[in-house]
Amino acid sequence: MALLITDECINCDVCEPECPNQAISLGPEIYVIDPNRCTECVGHFDEPQCVQVCPVACIPKDPAHPDDPPTLWARFQRLQSATGSAVPLPADSAAG
Repeated sequence: MALLITDECINCDVCEPECPNQAISLGPEIYVIDPNRCTECVGHFDEPQCVQVCPVACIPKDPAHPDDPPTLWARFQRLQSATGSAVPLPADSAAG
């Protein structure tokens, strides 16, 4: 699933710079997450970084965007390809 910032957001500005996909931006009233860019940090970190730093715990999974891990991985690959970055293989697909 992509993540969602709820109206409990206090606009503290800590989540935006933590997003490796630049999915977080300031909306009209609170920060928002672009579900087309959110990978829940798949490909970058083990846990969503915005969730880790949020002081008010206002970033749940977005039920309107029920993405499974393969979908998040494909989104990560698409975003990396668009920026020209190398795309690493997921740990579970490495040759043994």
